[in-house]
Amino acid sequence: MFKFVKVLSLALLVLLASACSSVKLDDSNSVATVNAGGSSGYDPISDPKSSVYGKRSIYFEFDSYTIDPKYASVISAHAGYLKAFQKQKASVIIQGNTDDRGTAEYNLALGQRRSEAVKKALMNQGVSESQLEAVSFGKEKPVNPAQTEAAFKENRRADFVYQ
Repeated sequence: MFKFVKVLSLALLVLLASACSSVKLDDSNSVATVNAGGSSGYDPISDPKSSVYGKRSIYFEFDSYTIDPKYASVISAHAGYLKAFQKQKASVIIQGNTDDRGTAEYNLALGQRRSEAVKKALMNQGVSESQLEAVSFGKEKPVNPAQTEAAFKENRRADFVYQ
């Protein structure tokens, strides 16, 4: 009887370990694809020739949440994508970020204002509010941790993260 319990517990342990290894953990920065239906499965998010591909950030000036007009085409491309794939439930989280100058509280608020500015710009182009979420990471998610003006510029941004 003892041998049977030992073998059974070992078998359960192996099953448990193999079940855990087959689960893919969620990567919060990965971009999900949205299948438009049909046999082609074309998704502009994954197409390097698409106007949306690779343009996932809007950059801001120091202490500002005003979107520079040079990003109008980026906003327009994402708005077009979200409207075209609304029925497939395409959605985006807009993540506001700052450089690390200033207090944590101030930077969280500024990051939120940046993400809200991008959200408003998308809504002004006809994107449904239900497809958009604006959040702030403040200074907690830098792309470049260096303490240079060039690094600060890279960190003052709002990122598009598709669901």
